[in-house]
Amino acid sequence: MAKIDSIKRYNFIIEGLRTKPLSYNEIINSLSRSTELDDYKTIVSKRTFSRDLDDIRLVFGVDIQYDTKIKKYFISDAGQPGFNNRLLEAFDTINTVRVTDKMTSCLLFEDRKPLGTENMNGFIHAIKNNLTIKFAYQKYWENTESQRLVQPYILKEFKNRWYILAKDCNDQTIKSFAIDRISNFEITNKVFEKDNNYDATLAFQHSFGIISPNGQLPQNIVLSFIPNQGKYIKSLPLHHSQKTIVDNENEVRISLKLCITHDFLMEVLSHGESVKVIEPQLLINKIKSVYQEALNQYK
Repeated sequence: MAKIDSIKRYNFIIEGLRTKPLSYNEIINSLSRSTELDDYKTIVSKRTFSRDLDDIRLVFGVDIQYDTKIKKYFISDAGQPGFNNRLLEAFDTINTVRVTDKMTSCLLFEDRKPLGTENMNGFIHAIKNNLTIKFAYQKYWENTESQRLVQPYILKEFKNRWYILAKDCNDQTIKSFAIDRISNFEITNKVFEKDNNYDATLAFQHSFGIISPNGQLPQNIVLSFIPNQGKYIKSLPLHHSQKTIVDNENEVRISLKLCITHDFLMEVLSHGESVKVIEPQLLINKIKSVYQEALNQYK
């Protein structure tokens, strides 16, 4: 029962601090009221509370710090807000599933095959310890698998899929591999030295998706959306460079600074008649060409 009580406390502390910073007394008083509803009482000393924070950091990866100015605890971004937000999203999802007795009556999941996440811990171990990995890789446009020996650098997510960015030992080029197309995954004992000149964040700074620019220069892109679609684009921006430059009853116009890769072209096309490219002319020409080829199929 003690372990269960501890887990309940961890969840309660995280949930409480999601909304606003709280003092020790505020957290404990709120916790006491909550546990009374569960027909048992919890007494948490400052020593136990401090140990709880260490456990939360270790188990959930959520870093809780104390602000001496306001004398309250808060969830720290620690310079990586995106990472912490995703951790908390995962925490919310797990708790939702945990408290739902009959999930089929409350949650509707997509019926899809596994996305290769069973190897995530192995990838992270290899990345952290600079260990070369090998695997069989199946490209969708090829009939046979190819054997790969690579030096893993980082995992990257795009549209609910995970990719491993790694230097191919065959040609010394950094490539992306979708982890759901990887099989026979193996971590070797061969240690490699990472290229300190490669920064994944910098490499994909002006990219949408998983395709790197490969020497392309970023373009100033302006897109005009119909008002209803524009609301979705504002609530979930296409890229961190997105800025709203017009927002009225006729349109939502945004600007972006991006390299025009295939991934971005497909994203623009996915919005169909709800979007119009204002600039650059290069992107306008690409969109016209795709639509023309599509129309030619129906002649």
